[in-house]
Amino acid sequence: MWVRYEENHTVTLGLTDFAQLQLGKLNYVELPNEGDEIASCESFASVECSRLFNDLYSPVCGRVVSVNPDVIDNPGLINFSPYNRGWILRAKLYSLTDLSTLMSCDDYEDFLLTKRVPKLIS
Repeated sequence: MWVRYEENHTVTLGLTDFAQLQLGKLNYVELPNEGDEIASCESFASVECSRLFNDLYSPVCGRVVSVNPDVIDNPGLINFSPYNRGWILRAKLYSLTDLSTLMSCDDYEDFLLTKRVPKLIS
């Protein structure tokens, strides 16, 4: 999952390009409802590809403020535009400290190349 901070403790979440490539063509997404809570390391949504369902796990804790209706109608948007039109949901964080536990884009790319988790600064 990728996380982009917007403003006022709000973040946008989506699948990384690497993740959508690993899953393949997405046929169906099941998203939470607005107002639902999401918790770090817990399943909050699922995607279907090739008749297999895969849970998506939240990297942060918060409350869902909106879901992307376009990916419900057209899950392929996640494959086509994972960082722009294919975003999954927006959530209001309970704490900004959740962001300090996440990898940067550069750390994530390095992790994909080396499979070594970078040391995160607290």
